[in-house]
Amino acid sequence: MSKIRDQLVWNRLLAIVEEQAQTLMRTAFSAVVREAGDLSAGVFDTTGAMLAQAVTGTPGHVNAMAASVGKFLARYPLVELAPGDVLLTNDPWDGTGHLNDFTVVTPVFRDGCPVALFAATSHIADVGGRGFGPDAGEVFEEGLRVPIMKLFDKGRVDDSLMRLVVANVRDPAVAEGDLYSLTACNRNGGEQLLKAMRDFDLDELDGVGQWIIDTSRNAMRDEIRGLPDGVYRRDMTVDGYDEPIEVSCALTIAGDAIDIDFAGSSGLSAFGINVPLNYTEAYASFGVRCVVGNDIPNNAGSLEPVRVRAPAGSILNAEPPAAVSARHALGQMLPDVVLGCLDQAIPGVVPAEGASCIWNPVLRNLATAGGNFTNSPFVINPIFNGGTGARATKDGLSTTAFPSGVRTTPTEVNEVTAPLIIQRREYRAGSGGAGKHRGGLGQTIEIIHAEGAPFVVSKMFERIRHPARGRRGGGSGAPGRVYIKGGEELRGKGQDVVPPGATLVMETPGGGGTGSAGEREMAAKARDEEAGLS
Repeated sequence: MSKIRDQLVWNRLLAIVEEQAQTLMRTAFSAVVREAGDLSAGVFDTTGAMLAQAVTGTPGHVNAMAASVGKFLARYPLVELAPGDVLLTNDPWDGTGHLNDFTVVTPVFRDGCPVALFAATSHIADVGGRGFGPDAGEVFEEGLRVPIMKLFDKGRVDDSLMRLVVANVRDPAVAEGDLYSLTACNRNGGEQLLKAMRDFDLDELDGVGQWIIDTSRNAMRDEIRGLPDGVYRRDMTVDGYDEPIEVSCALTIAGDAIDIDFAGSSGLSAFGINVPLNYTEAYASFGVRCVVGNDIPNNAGSLEPVRVRAPAGSILNAEPPAAVSARHALGQMLPDVVLGCLDQAIPGVVPAEGASCIWNPVLRNLATAGGNFTNSPFVINPIFNGGTGARATKDGLSTTAFPSGVRTTPTEVNEVTAPLIIQRREYRAGSGGAGKHRGGLGQTIEIIHAEGAPFVVSKMFERIRHPARGRRGGGSGAPGRVYIKGGEELRGKGQDVVPPGATLVMETPGGGGTGSAGEREMAAKARDEEAGLS
């Protein structure tokens, strides 16, 4: 009977954290959170171990946040916290890898005793400094850095902290609103948890929590035991900022554990594409979880058997004060590298490489536009996706974010929140890599300023010089492009100004194919031709 109750409690926790995430989406001010789901939400035991995470959200957020809550407790032990306290940070090394992500942690009390913590993270488009992008040389240039501290103290907001935040960002209403949104979603989770504890007559959660963690850990170790022991290696070259970046991965399967080592990868970059270890761990472990134990809920137990290392001071283990704003540009490529290793251990299961890194430009007004332009201030961070790699038995998914899972922000929302017009958005025909199963397609986007004014685009794009590779004879996906229509080709990373009246064009990359193109079924070819996709 106890095990049945524990399973019911587990299922209830999964429902609670999903409602927590949906509350965050419904109340968020940032379009990238509200429309694209660039967030994470979860519940933790009193030691800071993650018990359940929401399905809605990104692996980079949730897996990094899984390690983050323990750091909050190291700064503020539970015995020092009280009902109404809410903790906050956007420190890249204590949170989820860069300053634009704010993580909020809220303790939950039952009859005056702490029983759990809820945590949530959301991406805020602007935190000051140079703005979201790869151009900075140190984290100090990238915006406001808030250490782990109290946002609310016994229910009272820290007005000084809030005034400091809104004074340092380009869109203060959005930043302030999102901090209240994060607080609200954790509060909702806490209220639902206390109701569940009353329903199940639970005085504490740690007992059930330990059973959840042990069950998940044991299930994951059982899955790993079914894999062939060995050391599997895969390298990848990606665009980088001004020169290519080398990623070297050695994945070791030994008994019931998997070790991932990125020794041999490139050293620290002088630009903001460096990756803190917490973000490296998040996406490397996600690459494993995609094909090993992917039906086991993600929590502290199922994450424990996968261990990730990278040399200190390398680009995948950047330490302060390295610039890390665009850490996702490289971090989101890591599952492709890990899956390339696993393809050698369990061939015929993993997909080909995809666009992987989301194309999420920051578009904002040019402060010194001059002339007759009204120069209305704005800053938005829309998301445009490329194609995923072909799967083992199916084509890749077009304009779909993998591994991040975030959605494309709707055109209508982008146009309402900024004086921009998206004149064109359509599939890039033929951009998927050829194969028995073709890669997913990218898309073409054309953007102009509604008043003909110049505007700034900050780019963090990948797969322009090094496209997604196919598997088992499949072709590479088409590389991405970014340029001024009828004008100059732009680099994939860094800030540029789109001239008055000009059209910004972005062509997102396609995914790689699997298998020989000669094996592709005629019916599949005909469908692509009829739909104008080939």
